[in-house]
Amino acid sequence: MGSTITFDTKITALPGIGVKRAEAFAKLGIFCAGDLLYHFPRAYQHRGKVKPLCEAEDGEVCAVMLTIAKEPVNVTVKGRMTLTKVVAFDETRRCQITFFNQSYLKDVFRIGAAYRFYGKVTLKNGQCEMVSPAFEPYIPGVPLPEFFPVYPLSEGLTQKTVKDAIRFVMDHCDLEKEDVLPDSVRRLYSQQGEDSDNMPGNMPGLHDAMRFIHDPADYAQLNAARNRFIFEELFVFSMGLSLSRKPVQRRDAPVMHQVDATVFYQALPFAFTPAQQRCAQQIEKDLINEEGTPMARLLSGDVGSGKTVVAALAAYLCVKNDYQCALMAPTGILARQHYEDLSDLLGRLGVETALLTGSTKAAEKRSIYAGLAEGRIQLVIGTHALITEAVQFHRLGLVITDEQHRFGVRQRAALAEKGKEVHMLVMSATPIPRTLSLILYGDLQISEIDELPPGRQQVDTFVVNESYRQRLNGFIEKCIAGGGQVYIVCPSVEPSEEELVDLSYKDTDEALPKLKSAVAYTEQLQREFPDRRVDFVHGKLKEAQKERVMTAFAAGDIDILVSTTVIEVGVNVPNASLMIVENAERFGLSQLHQLRGRVGRGKRKSYCVFVSDAKSDTAKKRLQALKENQNGYKIAEIDLTLRGPGDFLPTREGGAKQHGALHFKLANLCDDLDLLKAAFRAAESVAGEDPLLAAPEHARLKAQLANLWTQAGTTLN
Repeated sequence: MGSTITFDTKITALPGIGVKRAEAFAKLGIFCAGDLLYHFPRAYQHRGKVKPLCEAEDGEVCAVMLTIAKEPVNVTVKGRMTLTKVVAFDETRRCQITFFNQSYLKDVFRIGAAYRFYGKVTLKNGQCEMVSPAFEPYIPGVPLPEFFPVYPLSEGLTQKTVKDAIRFVMDHCDLEKEDVLPDSVRRLYSQQGEDSDNMPGNMPGLHDAMRFIHDPADYAQLNAARNRFIFEELFVFSMGLSLSRKPVQRRDAPVMHQVDATVFYQALPFAFTPAQQRCAQQIEKDLINEEGTPMARLLSGDVGSGKTVVAALAAYLCVKNDYQCALMAPTGILARQHYEDLSDLLGRLGVETALLTGSTKAAEKRSIYAGLAEGRIQLVIGTHALITEAVQFHRLGLVITDEQHRFGVRQRAALAEKGKEVHMLVMSATPIPRTLSLILYGDLQISEIDELPPGRQQVDTFVVNESYRQRLNGFIEKCIAGGGQVYIVCPSVEPSEEELVDLSYKDTDEALPKLKSAVAYTEQLQREFPDRRVDFVHGKLKEAQKERVMTAFAAGDIDILVSTTVIEVGVNVPNASLMIVENAERFGLSQLHQLRGRVGRGKRKSYCVFVSDAKSDTAKKRLQALKENQNGYKIAEIDLTLRGPGDFLPTREGGAKQHGALHFKLANLCDDLDLLKAAFRAAESVAGEDPLLAAPEHARLKAQLANLWTQAGTTLN
């Protein structure tokens, strides 16, 4: 094997890749050979499972082994299009195969030769047909590949182009020198795996792992590679956590005195729950500690548990100590919602509050900048606009970030750096099992609001399949006619190209239900409900457009809002009384619970319907568990137990992963908990022995981390 290529070799140095193809690769985030090898297949066609024609169902995509029966015929249609017609057969029946504008195939297929065809089989009037299937010649004694990888593409690229480029790099790169995992880590992984029932006991080297994931011979190789790269991703993630957790030694954070909060509590229309009281006391203790140690606390709570009002109390205590407070939210519409709630409550208590977002008018921005610099504005609520250079505080004492997983570490730190040394409170409405939270937030103290306020109405939950569609549409109409509004959540933005064996569904040949897409389904609903106002929102829209749609929905100007999970953390719409989630089996339980929490916020009786045609027992158990449970922490534990495709830290629609730039291609912080624990232990070991990553075997790891931190806007110290 040659070694003329390294991971840093530019993509244009590879044969057949000029400027235009390099631009197409760049759209996929591929700029060098390393990027190319880590461009994993999005799915695999399982061509090794060959069916007799007689067992193929109408419309089924499958592999069949056929023998050519007749000489192929080219037919010209309308003077322009050429059809190549091929008749082939197996022991059970015949099949008519048609190819478009590929006249050369007439000379490819020979009578009596056998081929494996892969594509959609249709049955018309008892006749079997296939249109433009993929095909491979069958030679007795020479096995055909079991899986056929399918890569994400951009305009100007083909599957063959990507595969050829990957194969060239594999043949000309010494992959073991490029391995980010030190030998010591691989050995530690193997030792941990021997003692675990849920983790493999061995790990392939980088070369074998790349071969297994790009060209697997069977599920065993695919799973071995998948586990290796999941561990690798989680190890790099864990190294970032380990190296960023530096002991707090500074003692110059604001030391606040105890405040009589009676007037604050009297201004509330309700009493704190015991859980809210406990969390408030923990926060108050952090703020008034005499050593001046800065607070670093996570306030975690279920949907509707009352985190915001606890944060409001923290802001009130801060202001009453003559310090300023900043609250940063991930979206403009969520920031405005916080502003409307908190400015009303705290305004009655004499707290001067302002809202600062990207859409704030220039003159108003200048006024807010001056008010913050002079100390007149005591609480500012906003988005990323808070971390711009123009924002300067007179005496910042407390920073609160909402939905903290939507921000990178650097973004939160940039706001904190606006003060000399500030207290930090981060909020999350995503219930996370204790074991997982200790790994993710080991540098934070954790306060959990683990109960809901009395009187919070329960959302009736149903699980149905496609056979209920007509009744469901009737229920939608009834809800709107009664004055309510409807959310409908789809798992994808655009229609999927074809149903394939998804990489995230391992050890199964189950045919997954077809995905509903937000754009196409919106058009369908506009036809089915012509008298209703239907619109859609998803993460690919510009922020201003998302805000416009969500504001219109909140104002009651939209009856049915079709969305992806971008609304999982969103504006409060008390009038919304029905949540429908399509392809519910594709979401994690905690994610579904978050979506369910979008309704039931007003006085209307509210409902949530999960639609799924999934046949597997696991999918059914997961959705049934969600139907029977309303407690987010219990649901999070169930999600871990069942190993469903949970996503406790949702990111698919624009949210930033922990530490900003790190994007998981395969790993899931819930599903892969055993691998996460193993990776975390390995990272702690490496960080303890070599905190500067100065050892030669850590050079590649250090470079990888430096690259990630550079993307995140910070540095590796």
